[in-house]
Amino acid sequence: MRKTILGLVLAGTTAALLTGCSMSMEDASCGGGEYGVLTVNGTGSACVPDDEDPPKGYVRYPEGKEPEHVGDKWDVYWETHTVDETGKIIKAPDAG
Repeated sequence: MRKTILGLVLAGTTAALLTGCSMSMEDASCGGGEYGVLTVNGTGSACVPDDEDPPKGYVRYPEGKEPEHVGDKWDVYWETHTVDETGKIIKAPDAG
């Protein structure tokens, strides 16, 4: 009986650890081989393959200000900021 309970506790702990690890992979801003872009004059974002340029209407995040994970410092920042046509960081017109 003791071995069974210990086995269940260890199995539950292992499952929790594995689930935690997979969740951290899921909330990355972009997948491997991609980089993030944001809309000009808006708060939209997308991921683009490393070997492609941003689509029309999108630009790369300013260097050093790229979100890496959903909810991180830069992800939250870009909810209310954007860049204009000249690349200047501005308060987003569509920010609530």
